[in-house]
Amino acid sequence: MLELVKQLDPAARAELDTILMAGDAPLWVPQDGPQRQAFESAADIVFYGGAAGGGKTDLLLGLSLTSQQHSIIFRREAVQLVGIEERMTAILGTRKGYNSQDGVWRLPGGRVMELGSVKEPGDWIKYQGRAHDAKLFDEICHFTEAQFRTLIGWLRTDRPDVRQRVVCAGNPPTTAEGEWVKRYWAAWLEPTHPNPAKPGELRWYVTNEKGEDQEVPGPEPVMVGEDLTQPKSRTFIPSSVNDNLFLLSTGYKATLQALPEPLRSQMLRGDFNAGASDPAWQTIPTEWIKAAQARWKPRDAKGLMTAVGFDPARGGIDKSSIARRHGNWFDQIVSAPGAVTKDGPTAAGFAVPLVRDGACICIDAIGIGSSALDFLVGLNLNVLAVVGSESASGMAKAGKLRFRNRRAEMYWRLREALDPTAPEPIALPPDPELLADLAAVRYKVVTMGKVAAIQMRDKDEVREALGRSPDKGDAVAMTFVDGIPPPGATAQTYHEPPPPDWRT
Repeated sequence: MLELVKQLDPAARAELDTILMAGDAPLWVPQDGPQRQAFESAADIVFYGGAAGGGKTDLLLGLSLTSQQHSIIFRREAVQLVGIEERMTAILGTRKGYNSQDGVWRLPGGRVMELGSVKEPGDWIKYQGRAHDAKLFDEICHFTEAQFRTLIGWLRTDRPDVRQRVVCAGNPPTTAEGEWVKRYWAAWLEPTHPNPAKPGELRWYVTNEKGEDQEVPGPEPVMVGEDLTQPKSRTFIPSSVNDNLFLLSTGYKATLQALPEPLRSQMLRGDFNAGASDPAWQTIPTEWIKAAQARWKPRDAKGLMTAVGFDPARGGIDKSSIARRHGNWFDQIVSAPGAVTKDGPTAAGFAVPLVRDGACICIDAIGIGSSALDFLVGLNLNVLAVVGSESASGMAKAGKLRFRNRRAEMYWRLREALDPTAPEPIALPPDPELLADLAAVRYKVVTMGKVAAIQMRDKDEVREALGRSPDKGDAVAMTFVDGIPPPGATAQTYHEPPPPDWRT
């Protein structure tokens, strides 16, 4: 059919368009296969895509044109919306009804489609309280997890005859910051998931009292704390250029086959486990972190607890996290919502039951951490206050580089411990959030007096990249700061070494 259409002259094509658009013919119909499956899926939250060329953007536009009443399509940056504008114009054959200044397209049948962007992590606030019956995300792996979760919070409509849905389209993440997508749809995308799901299969989830996703057996309401909660369903439907008749006929598949690895595997086959390329200044290579998590095995006999990293939080979306180190092996990270550790006494009460063998509690002593520190010291526990901005006296093992501050010191020491060539590289629990936290840290080399020093990306910058606090990564890294007292010491018997004199 496509070959026949190509042979028509312009007049014949115009006549064919008139016939196709006559009467009640829909403006857009999904292609049979994965695109139709995603269009008709009953899931509350659908992830469609994987490989390139599967008609992902068309699915979002088609939903806006034929199924939804008031939808919004998000891209991370406003400049990326140009392609969506052009594709909608091609489908409609006109830009009539489109207000480019407001990003609002008034469509046939009284439907409305908005275009939105959230370049900065906090830009979701622009859409706070804005009701839409469809929240549609193009290239979902470009968004932070916090942006996605907050934007879908205002999914609603006052029309009971209009279905509410979230549909995400995208390819595998090419940076570590997009790894949260694999965690959110872990049942479909993580090979090690204990109960893997089939493409298109529905799974139901609630947010538990810890603020974490929890899978439940089905759509029936469940108790979460004192609240009866309605689960939301998710699914993932893979697609590729082989499912798109139009692109397949243009030779686009050959273009994808010519891409270098790992991009070829990601875009041609939708391989979510193909290695993403790390930025040049990423402190800890992603593969090192994954290797450390692959080495991890649960232990009944955990051995002596040698240090505890404690990154406390107060309120908001941040969590308090505790990393328990047993030599070169870390136990599972323990986290609690910031609302649970709202002050010093409750933060200290969260940490104390997790400490064994008189292990030193290395605590972030800024903000709420200072109050928790006071209570822990008052209990005569083995405590080390970690202030990331303080000077550090150590030096990197590989050369003459010093550390700009304690934050640089602890993350570089962690990097050295994760190096696969190290005599006994450490083992980290297979936690996707921990992986994202550690991979988000960048470094640079700066001058400090007469010496060169390593400086880490500021914690606030990491927060912007992730859309949340890197609490798990910081908790692990704090157990590598220099000068941790041995298990059994007390707050009264340990004294920090004096800061170095950089003039010498």
